[in-house]
Amino acid sequence: MRRVWGAGLAGLAGLAYALFAADTTQAFQTHSLGAQPSITLLLLAYRPAVPGLRLTDRARGDSDDVYSQVAYQPVGTNHRIMDTPLVSIITPSFNQEAFLPATIESVLAQDYPRIEYGIVDGGSTDGSLPIIQDYADRLAWWVSEPDAGQTAAINKGFARAQGDILAWLNSDDVLAPNAVREAVEYLTSHPDVGMVYGRADYIDATGKRVGAFPSAPTDYRRLRRGYVHIPQQAAFFRARLWRMVGPLDESFDFAMDYDLWVRLAALTPIAYHPRRWAGFRLHPASKTTAADDLCWPEMIRVHRRLGGGPLAQIYLRYALRRMIGPLWPHRMRWQIRRAGSHPH
Repeated sequence: MRRVWGAGLAGLAGLAYALFAADTTQAFQTHSLGAQPSITLLLLAYRPAVPGLRLTDRARGDSDDVYSQVAYQPVGTNHRIMDTPLVSIITPSFNQEAFLPATIESVLAQDYPRIEYGIVDGGSTDGSLPIIQDYADRLAWWVSEPDAGQTAAINKGFARAQGDILAWLNSDDVLAPNAVREAVEYLTSHPDVGMVYGRADYIDATGKRVGAFPSAPTDYRRLRRGYVHIPQQAAFFRARLWRMVGPLDESFDFAMDYDLWVRLAALTPIAYHPRRWAGFRLHPASKTTAADDLCWPEMIRVHRRLGGGPLAQIYLRYALRRMIGPLWPHRMRWQIRRAGSHPH
């Protein structure tokens, strides 16, 4: 009887993963940030760190420690700099001293020559401020002051951003090498596309790969049904569209990115480019079931605001997700433990 029950649970978990894996973007997207105050730091980096930080050839592959194995190599600058779009990246942060340096370095290591990098801190009480000050000579501006949380910090950063293309990167996530350049190349060669997103890996506290975010093509219709598939860390969108649909709704703590994707997809095609662009960090302080429980009601709020009714597919997915949701934290913790017990 136990075997039958165990097989049933395994089958249910497998079905849930197949149907709902993409929704982990909302369950884990804001993880350790939530509604905490967030530091706003805007970096202006027209050249990468000196010397440029770039992953080694081995780390560019599919090894599990792609986000932790780095080597310093000079980065070329023979670009027609002023002819390339300016990319503004904002990092909201609060008490993330353990991961903030890796986040900053992953942006400074990009081989794209025109990056206005923004990080935003709301009065961290750990060692974040000294870290920010260590990078002060490469910043356009930064501020550390209390604010209304992560969503407000992102809005604050984008209000000062001057770029043609926008993105935000949470202070425990990282960009993969070449991500910015490849995103700009895609948007430049597809002028009809308003937002492009790539692949993201789940990584642990040390930067080792522990799984793959289920990135996949999506559009306005599928988003309205709750099929997200967009890793926020790997998404880049045009500033002119942000000015049409922004700012983020600051009443949202978890689904503000989903809300933005829906608004953008209502106006423009969004595209999936299957290239590895980001690392989505999972660690003990990450939000798991609590985030899942809070995120889906916010997604339902978006659905209702747009006139959606109670018989829509997103409600069915929400009901099933509530049944399956408690299994997700166990799966993620298992992946992290497995990575830690099999060092590479």
